[in-house]
Amino acid sequence: MNSSTVNQISEFFVKPKYVVEESKHEPYHLAPTDLIMLSFHHIQVGLMFTKPSHLNDQEFSILSFLEGLKDSLSLTLVHFYPLAGQLVTEVDEEKHECRVYVDCNKGPGARLIHAALDMTVSDILSPKDVPLVVQSFFNLNEEAVNYDGHTKPLLSVQVTELLDGVFIACSINHCITDGTSYWHFWNKWSEIHKANNQNNQIYESSRLPIHNRWFPNGCDPPIALPFTHRDEFIRKFEPSQLRDRIFHFSSESLARLKAIANKESNTENISSFQALCALVWRSIIRANRVPHDQVIYSDILANTRHRLDPPLPEFYFGNSVKEITTRTTTSDLLENNLGWVASLLHHSIASLNDKFLRDSINEWLQSPFCLHHAELYDYNKVTIEQSPRFDMYGNEFGLGKAVAIRSGYANKAMGVIYACPGREGGGAVDLEICLPPDSMNALELDEEFMAFVSLPE
Repeated sequence: MNSSTVNQISEFFVKPKYVVEESKHEPYHLAPTDLIMLSFHHIQVGLMFTKPSHLNDQEFSILSFLEGLKDSLSLTLVHFYPLAGQLVTEVDEEKHECRVYVDCNKGPGARLIHAALDMTVSDILSPKDVPLVVQSFFNLNEEAVNYDGHTKPLLSVQVTELLDGVFIACSINHCITDGTSYWHFWNKWSEIHKANNQNNQIYESSRLPIHNRWFPNGCDPPIALPFTHRDEFIRKFEPSQLRDRIFHFSSESLARLKAIANKESNTENISSFQALCALVWRSIIRANRVPHDQVIYSDILANTRHRLDPPLPEFYFGNSVKEITTRTTTSDLLENNLGWVASLLHHSIASLNDKFLRDSINEWLQSPFCLHHAELYDYNKVTIEQSPRFDMYGNEFGLGKAVAIRSGYANKAMGVIYACPGREGGGAVDLEICLPPDSMNALELDEEFMAFVSLPE
């Protein structure tokens, strides 16, 4: 294998191409569902492409490609203008509180980094475990959390040129976007980039982000947090040693899993993804050798835009996500069948309604806090993030369909799973699973789990 050091060659800062009138209306307030993420990591996902020999009828040049990306990014930021700003905190010492918001005109803008790595696409994708060097494809690593958006970019893009590939990675501040908004940004950027490259075709604006912030009834911005110093609510998180591996599930395998779960639960309501979540929960708890009398948890992160009444717009830009928590004991999880577990998850998902969401937010408003990684992840919990419904492979940037999706350093912890669409489409799913080495070794020997794992097409 070649040198595994990613070398940064250059960096640029990108502002919206045109003055955005909306951005002048200060401040850009953060909603409760945004503020709760201040101590969390960024969202970091990227796409691996095979390097083409030619692009736009010319021999491929990474510098020309970067210029095109920079131009299309500046146009995209016209619509996603908060990503070009920075966080600001106003402190009231007398009341012992602070207010955090986005100044859309502060700072140098979004960062675009050009980097290079003397390795091949195969060097990255062939190993069983995701190589650690993949974390270097992303900016805003190490100990960065969302609160650092006061001095660090809210959006940082890194384009890493490999010997035969190109990896495009986005790190976005999680106070500004959730997974739905994150992939909406990717999709619009790719769309604008494509329009830019087709004979200077004028980009038709559609499906644009909605920036009107959502606050529950009786809650007016700005929201005061009961803190005056970052040490009161910001904590760093260093994960323990983990193995990080991608497991592929074909549409045929998932159809078989769904049929088993519905038959065993005597219903037709279990979806293939719910059946997959049930399989993973059972398998990881078994691999972690959790005591049978232990209370265990499954957290599935879900988009809540359509679950509110009235619903939020589909393209509401911000955080509108809630974890769906299901509890049971190890003995009940493992002694009952897959259908019983899937049915348990199904009922939890069905209970995520408008009342539950509003009650949760109102409870937070009574005593605001920030989520901390160390309190969320443990050997007795499985957390599923991202979604196979997100259009990840539709972002081509003129390079053709990506060959793989990989995530960065952020949010890697025991039992954290990233769910992504399989490259072949058709309902296939890839799960990126992080576990301690002993637990991952046990998962790889788990007969029930591995019976549904497929070879990628």
